[in-house]
Amino acid sequence: MKLMGHGEDEHFSPKGTICLLPSLLTTVSLFSGFYAIIAAINGDFFISAVAILVSGIFDGLDGRVARLTGTASQFGMEYDSLCDLVAFGVAPAVLAYLWTLQGYGRYGWLAAFLYVATTALRLARFNTLDASAASKEFTGLPCPAAAAMISTSVLFCLFVNATGPLKDFGVLGMVYFLSYLMVSTHKYLSFKHPETTRSKAFYVLVGMVLVIILIATEPQITLFFIILTYMLSGPLGGLYCLLFKSKKTVNEEDKAA
Repeated sequence: MKLMGHGEDEHFSPKGTICLLPSLLTTVSLFSGFYAIIAAINGDFFISAVAILVSGIFDGLDGRVARLTGTASQFGMEYDSLCDLVAFGVAPAVLAYLWTLQGYGRYGWLAAFLYVATTALRLARFNTLDASAASKEFTGLPCPAAAAMISTSVLFCLFVNATGPLKDFGVLGMVYFLSYLMVSTHKYLSFKHPETTRSKAFYVLVGMVLVIILIATEPQITLFFIILTYMLSGPLGGLYCLLFKSKKTVNEEDKAA
């Protein structure tokens, strides 16, 4: 799934039209994902993780450019989804497997395959959803965020020199958990169309500057915790709604009695 895929806009160019600039950005995203696979095979896990994050940046840019230029198309949507499967499905799975999961034998490569399969299912489900509904929130964890979780985990562990069976088992569990989140019904915020009033725009800008400074201090740490917070926001938000709804139901029953 893409955070800002250009195929999500409901206004398309004529069927079959190839829009050069958005498609070029999508191709760069695909190249970064493919390079991440090559780097992981060569044992360059740091470079592989960074390449996946770069792929996510270009995946966001292609949608933004397509909407601003009015060049969204059905071709772009299909091409973007296929590239996403490579960059955010196959590449993170290969990275996680070669970095940690291969030590678990069958359980390791099954976890990697499950991740790829759920990414494909996540993309297929998204492409069948109503675009206007998807612009407000995502159903299930977006696959770029799942890929970023794996990438930032690699960067974080390499930075703090985390090793041993605890780290390996944590990565195995994380891959299975990410696979579940992508096909779950948990709701996640979408930042494709941020709506900010003019009076609050200045404070939002200040907040963005502070976030950039925070990330720049120790990106291997801050990026990991930012993506981790976003990943957990779905199930925690669902748990909160469930508890709040249950409490509200009990209060209504007490009042009725």
